[in-house]
Amino acid sequence: MFEVKGMSAAYGLHRALDEVGLRVGEHEVVVMLGANGAGKTTLLKAIAGLVAATPASRIELAGQSLHALPARLRVEAGIALVPEGRGIFGELTVRENLSLGAYPRRARADEAANLERVLSLFPRLAERLTQTVRTMSGGEQQMVAIGRALMSAPRLLLLDEPSLGLAPLMCMELFRALKQVRATGVSILLVEQNAKRSLAIADRGYLLENGRIAGEGSAQQLLADPAVQAAYLGG
Repeated sequence: MFEVKGMSAAYGLHRALDEVGLRVGEHEVVVMLGANGAGKTTLLKAIAGLVAATPASRIELAGQSLHALPARLRVEAGIALVPEGRGIFGELTVRENLSLGAYPRRARADEAANLERVLSLFPRLAERLTQTVRTMSGGEQQMVAIGRALMSAPRLLLLDEPSLGLAPLMCMELFRALKQVRATGVSILLVEQNAKRSLAIADRGYLLENGRIAGEGSAQQLLADPAVQAAYLGG
């Protein structure tokens, strides 16, 4: 469904991504593991069109090439990014933030149905539609950020460290919701510090080291790999 081939990107002389290749199938959750500075955030931004990839890079969603498209047209094609730090509008209400997510043409006709779906995934938001987002907890704000992305009716949801800074109970609720997102038909590419929880809901995973793919496998294979355990699972 989604595929990247030969993706490279640089910040000046620093090569952040070097010939990265990956795929995400229909209804799949794929996790990207790697140390700080490995290039994970750059990868998601390059897919979303916020960082320029080299001309030879290939990015395809459902057979459509996205490489030449600006970020806004990648959203129209079905890509939605929830960045690290959330990027929500703190002075607006929950409803207003969610409504902004429905701006793409692909989402406008189904805005009411998409809102109903988001509120069923995150019942807490249904209780707080009129609340100013800056007054909410970090976990609740993350729900708003993911909900806003889902309002764009994406085919592929990109998540950058969604559990960062969340309390354990909120973290559990977040991963429960991500399993439900996959059940609605949305594929997920997940960058996540919590390797154990992310692999528990994932189908497959990749290891990114120094801008290159260093390994891949099913979630079960990665969980059982001694090197992965030592590097990411506290083993």
